[in-house]
Parts: sequence; C-alpha cells; structure tokens
Amino acid sequence: MYKAFIYLLSILFLVIAGPMARAQNNAKTDSAKKTPTSKRERERRSMRSRDEMMRALNQSDTSINGLLQRIEQYTITFNQINNNLSDGLDTADISGQIPSVTRRLNRMDSLAKTHKSSTLRYLFVLRDNLDRTQTKLEGWQSDLEDINARLVQNQKDLIRFFKDTSLRNVPNDSLLRHTYFKQVKSIRSLWRRTDSVNRKSLLQVNLLQDKIAVAYNRILDQTDQIDAKIRRFAMKAIDGESDYIWNTGLQTADFKEAFNSTVKLNRILFSYFNKNEQLTNMAGILFFALVLGWVIFSRQKTIRNSENPKLVFERAYFIQNQPVIASLLVATAIVPYFYNQPPVVCLESIFLVAIIISLFLVWKRHPQTFGFLSPLFWITLVYGFSNLFIQISNIDRYVILLLSMVCIGLGLSFLKKLKSLPDGHLPYTGLVLRIFVGMHILSFLLNVSGRFSLAKIVGVTAVFNLWQLVIFYLVIQIVLQCLYLSFQTRKDSNSIINWMDFDLVQKKFTSVLATIAGLLWLFTLCQNLNIDDWASDNISDLLNQSRTVNGASFTFGGFVIFIAVIWLSSVTSRIISYFYDVSARRVTDLSVLKKKNRTSALVIRLAVFSAGFLLAVAASGFPLEKLTIIISAFGIGIGFGLQTIVNNLVSGLILAFEKPIQIGDIIEVGGQSGTMKEIGIRSSKLLTSDGSEVIIPNGDLISQHVVNWTLSNSNRRIDLAVAAAYGVDINKVKDLLKATLTNRDDIMTTPAPSVYLNAVSEHSVDFKLFFWADDINNTSELKSRVLADIYTVLGENGVELPSSCQDVNVRFPDGVPGASSSNKETPGSDLATKGTKK
Repeated sequence: MYKAFIYLLSILFLVIAGPMARAQNNAKTDSAKKTPTSKRERERRSMRSRDEMMRALNQSDTSINGLLQRIEQYTITFNQINNNLSDGLDTADISGQIPSVTRRLNRMDSLAKTHKSSTLRYLFVLRDNLDRTQTKLEGWQSDLEDINARLVQNQKDLIRFFKDTSLRNVPNDSLLRHTYFKQVKSIRSLWRRTDSVNRKSLLQVNLLQDKIAVAYNRILDQTDQIDAKIRRFAMKAIDGESDYIWNTGLQTADFKEAFNSTVKLNRILFSYFNKNEQLTNMAGILFFALVLGWVIFSRQKTIRNSENPKLVFERAYFIQNQPVIASLLVATAIVPYFYNQPPVVCLESIFLVAIIISLFLVWKRHPQTFGFLSPLFWITLVYGFSNLFIQISNIDRYVILLLSMVCIGLGLSFLKKLKSLPDGHLPYTGLVLRIFVGMHILSFLLNVSGRFSLAKIVGVTAVFNLWQLVIFYLVIQIVLQCLYLSFQTRKDSNSIINWMDFDLVQKKFTSVLATIAGLLWLFTLCQNLNIDDWASDNISDLLNQSRTVNGASFTFGGFVIFIAVIWLSSVTSRIISYFYDVSARRVTDLSVLKKKNRTSALVIRLAVFSAGFLLAVAASGFPLEKLTIIISAFGIGIGFGLQTIVNNLVSGLILAFEKPIQIGDIIEVGGQSGTMKEIGIRSSKLLTSDGSEVIIPNGDLISQHVVNWTLSNSNRRIDLAVAAAYGVDINKVKDLLKATLTNRDDIMTTPAPSVYLNAVSEHSVDFKLFFWADDINNTSELKSRVLADIYTVLGENGVELPSSCQDVNVRFPDGVPGASSSNKETPGSDLATKGTKK
C-alpha cells in the first residue's frame, strides 16, 4: 500500500515537472533572444572580478614594495657616497703645506722677537708675509668647510638609515620574506662600510681644520704683536729715534750686516713671490699682449685705410714710433695692481722697468724735461735700494741726507730753467717740482733732527710718486692716441664710431682716465707712506659701522653705495642720450621710424634711472618700509606745492609713450616755431630758425594746441603768388607756369603741382601756384629756385610783369602855369608826365 502511494506521487511529479521544465527552457530562450549582449556582460563581470583580485593583491603587497623601494633608494645614496669618497678628498695639497706654514710661523715668531724687528721696513716685511699666509689659510678654511659640509650631510643620511624603524617589519609571505631579508642584509653591509669610510674622512678633515685654526690664531696673535710694534715705532719715529746727525759717526759693520740681511731676505721674498703668483704673472703677460695687439691693430689699420697716414700720426707719436715700448709702459703701470700684497722688491723691479721706458719716451718727446729726469733716475736707484733695507745703519742715514740735498738743488735749478724756458715741458711741471723740493726739505730736516725713518719715507715718497705722475701721464697719452687712430681711419657708415665726436669723447675720456690715475696715485702714495693699512682699516670702520637715528639703522657705506649706483645710472643715461643726440645730428633722414627711435631715448633714460634707483636701494640695504614713508611724505608735498613739476614729469611720460611729438619734428606752439631738439623728463628744447633754443615745459606741449608739420611725414606744401601785366594771355602764362613746376626732381609729383588764376585787376593778372616739397627743411631754398626759374621763363617768352610806374596825362586849358613866353604852348595843350603810382 505504501509503495503504491510512492509510485503515484512520482508519476504526478513527472507529469507536473515536465511542462514546468519546458516552460523554463522556453523562458531562457526568450530571454536570450531579448538580451543578445549577455556574453559581453559575462566578460565585463570577469574583468571586474580580475581587477578586484589584482587590487586586493596590490593592497596586500603595498608595504613590502615600499620597503624594497626604500632599500633601493638607500643603496643608490650609499653607492654615491662611496664613489665620492673613493675619488679622494681635496686635502692632499693642504696636508702637505701645513708643516711648511708652521715652520714659517715659527721663524717669523723668532724674527719678530729679535732686535732687527725694531726697523719699520722689517716690521712691514714680516706683516706682509703674515698677511699672505693669512689669506692662504682663509682659502684653506673655506675649502675644508665645503668638504666638511658634504661629509656631515653624508653622515646625516647614514644616521637616517640607522634610525629607520620601518625596515624592521617582517613580511608574512615566506617567499617575499626571503627576498626582503637578503636585501636588508646587503644594505646593512653597505651601510657599515660607507659609515666607516665617511667617519674616517670626517675625522681627517676635522683634524686639518684644527691645525689650520691653530695656525690662523697664531697669525692673528703675531699680527697684533707686530701692529703694536709698528705703533710704538711710529711714536718713537715722531719723537726721534736717534740723536742729531752730527752726534753720530760712520760704522761700516752695521751697514755690512744690514746689506747682507737685506739681500738674503729680498731674495727669499722674490723667489717665494714668483713661485706662488704664477697665475697672476700669466694674467699680466696676457694684459701686455692685449695692449700690444690693440696698439699694433690701430697702427696698421691707420696705415692701411687712412688717406694721409703721416698727417694722422702727427697726433699719435708714441704709437707710430714706439708701439712695443708704449704697450710695455701701459702694462708695467697697471700690472702691479693685479697682485695682492706683493713684496716691495717685486714692486720696485716692475717700477724700475716703467721708469726706464718713461725716461726713454720723455727723451724722445720732451727733451727739456729729460734734463731733469735723467739725473733723477740715478737718485731713484739709490732711493729704491735704500728702501729695501731692513736694518738701520749710519751710512744709510748719511746717504739719504746727501740725496735730499742733491734733490733740493736739482729741483731748484730746474725751476729756474723752467721760468726762462716755459715751453716743451710736461703739464704742471712747476707745481710738481715745488712739491718735490718741499718734501725733500722736510726729509732733510727730519734726518738732521734724528727722525731718520720718517726722513726716508718722505724722500722715497717724493721721488717715487713724481715718477708715478710721469708714468700715468704717458699712459693716458698712449691710450688717447689709440682712440684717436680708431676715430680717424675710414669707417663704415653704420659703425658706432661714426656716430661719435672724437673731441667730446676725448674730453670726457681724458677726465675719466685722469680720475682713475689720480686714485691709483693716491693708493701708491699711501703705500709709500706706509699708511695704506691704517687708512684701509679706518675707512672700513667708518663705512661699515652701524648707526641708528630714530630707530632706523644705517651705515655710511650704504649711502656711498647708494650714491655710487645712482651716479652710474645717471652716467649710463647720459651716454645713451649722447648716442641718440649724435645720431640726431649725423642722420638727416627725418622718417617716422628714425624719429620714434630717437624719441625713445627718453623712455630708455627713465628705465635706466628707475632701475638704478631700485638697485641703489637694494644694494645700500636701506629699509623698504622707511622708503615707503618717504614716498608717502613726498606724495603729500606733491599735493601742496609740486603740482606743476609733477604735471611736467607726467606730461614727459605721456610724450614718451604716446609720441605726439618726435625729436626732429617741426612744430608751432605758443607763438614759437622750430625743430624739436630734445624731449626731457621735465622740459623740452625747441630750436628756432634764428638759432635760439626755447625751453618749453612738457605740460605746455600737452595742454596747448600744437601744430606738428612732420607728424606723419616731412612733406610741405608751398604756395606762391605770381603776377603778370594786365593784358597777357592767361592760358599761355598758366601753361608756362605749369611747365616750370613739372618734371623737376625737387618737386613731388604726387600730389601734382597746380596753377590757378587768383585775381584780375586793372594793373595785373594774379596767379596762385601750389606744389609739394618732400623735405620741409628745404622749402625756403626750393621756393627761391622756383621763383628764379619762373622769372627766367616769363622773360624768355615775352610775358611782362606788372610795373609800379604809369603814364599820367594832365590837360591845362589855359596853358602850362609858369611857363616862359618862348615856351608858351597853345591853350588846351596836353602835358604828358610820368609819375609813380601811390
């Protein structure tokens, strides 16, 4: 019974499930038919699934990837440090020279404590050596500081790796864990090697820095000691270092010792100088080569291109006859200033060459002055050798006394010759000789009174600086002669030199060269008087010391820089104005483009001056907030009393940018007419036809009606009135006048000339002529030529001009009054008279 029931239920399930399955299959088929993109959807689902899996994997490996990247970055850094350290530090030269510097300091310390150091020259020699050594140590300190900074940065990178706790993380994946541990082991090994090498290098550099610091402190101590001795020596020299000269006798022993010590020390200094100043020596040779090349180039260019070289070379004597010697003189006069604290023996060696050359050139060009300089040359040799002495000797004192007497006599005798023959000498010879004699009189008195060191300083300064004046004078002449040759040779029309006026350039350049030479001469004077260091220190303290006024701090050096930059900007502005002014005078084409270029000089000047002002403020260190206060106060002043000035300044800017008026325009304003010569910042200059210059404020050029004849072009219409006698053939005269105006090169064809009948009167027939000139500056000359041609043409064709004379017939019915009986005419006769029409 139970089994039968089960069979019945199975049969019922099959009966019911079959149709349902077929219905479901039919539904799927219909769904496939309705959604043909089901495969694409499945692919998209698969792609999304893969992307989610990849993102999950990446998120799971992010930490380990970051660690591996960090390890790789550390590896690159450590390898770079090792490469830099393997090249070696730039300390081998410093390490090798420190022992010699130490020995030199020990030697100078012992020399400074001997009795020889009581002489001024010896003290200056020791201090010069200390200064040069100090400069070298400062350079070493700077180099080692750079090396130490790099090593310290390396050590910071190494310490950062040691403190990086993120590298202690352990990945979960066994395969990644093995790779990670291998990388960490390798980087730690590399870190230990790099850290060891860097620490050793850092220790080595620190030891060198300590040695240099010790040597540097010793130099400062010795310098202070020598400076104190120099001050004591100066006080002693002023008070009198020895007895009167007649209380001392000759002693050959001390002179022999002083001579031997001087030769030995100066030989060592000269050798040391040549060894350590090779680069500067090469720079001096290169400078001489450049000067020689310039001189020879100017000379050859003049010979090749000048139409009359002989006439040109009359003003370039040194370049024509002595080009090599002249170039050598320029080099020997300038090269000594290339060196930093050179020994006196080196300076005097170069100075001796310059003296010999200048003496030769003076002999060729100024024979009168040569008569004084030739004996002075031998005196200079003795003074120069005496100046090298490092010990005081009585023989040296008597020699200086004798040289002072000889120089006094030589100077007075040449002054007497100068009064009798004032021509053929160098400029200011009389003034220089008087100063020269006065200084030697002072040297003589100081020597007699026991102040020998001061006497030698004054005597050496008088002789050396006189020669320095001669040398600088000749150098300026040589440079000016080279410039003259550059201006006189045939030049291209577009060359910038062609725009310049040599007379003006010579005047300005001579003043600049004289100023530079004067400053160098003053520097040499301070060196010869041995006050250059004192002057430098005091001037530096004066300029750099900070001062406070009402809470604002400033220095005099800042003011000097401010004034210097403003001066340079004004000089640059004037140079630009000069070139534009020269181009305005040399170029006669008044095209619109050229006038705009010339007028743009105002904009350039304003830009240069504004940039110079901002640079001056920045360079001087002036606080900008204070500058804002000053500008605000200046604005209040403008509001009260400077309206006119500001109006003119703003009008100048409008003229510069809007350009209604250009340089070279012919204008009429305020009853004045002429050519615009200059447009300045506040006012402009108008050159009238009579040669006068009218200063017009820029505000008037903006506010008033201005007639500009050449705004767009320089064309000008000319009107002429021509009258012919009454009764002429009008058409014939018109044709003659029209023919006179056509087919001329000086009259424009477009617009074409025209002739009109203007008026007809009882005495004349008036014609009006209109034609155009292409240049307004030639209107008067063109009008004159046209009138002359018209007069000639009308005369040749029989056209009469109206006359101011006419015939007057007077009828007297009773005869001419007052006539004699013999001449009495019949009544009613006519008297024909000719009178002038009033």
